[in-house]
Amino acid sequence: MAAMPAEVAISTLTLAELTVGPLAASNEVERARRQRRVQDFESGVETLDFDGRCARAHSEIYAAVTAVGRRPRGARIVDLMIASTALAHRLPLYTLNPKELRGLEPLIEIVDVNG
Repeated sequence: MAAMPAEVAISTLTLAELTVGPLAASNEVERARRQRRVQDFESGVETLDFDGRCARAHSEIYAAVTAVGRRPRGARIVDLMIASTALAHRLPLYTLNPKELRGLEPLIEIVDVNG
């Protein structure tokens, strides 16, 4: 497993994905447990808005994905917008899904947290 940095920030888009996770729980007790975990995590981490800089960086992300023959739209558009946030802020992107970000390596550092 890759070592996580001492300081962590997440995109508000990532936060949006995390907040819907508890909704997939099979019962109220599990839903509440998951909700508490998200809230505990969120309260201790900086969030990075998807702002104008990120929107402009998205064109580079779009071009890089297209250049390797992948569709820059569809189900993984949020992942690409998160990558745009990393590019705009000049930060590495820690992910569980590095395959979804293939082609972006020249633009941002992709760190597979699974190792």
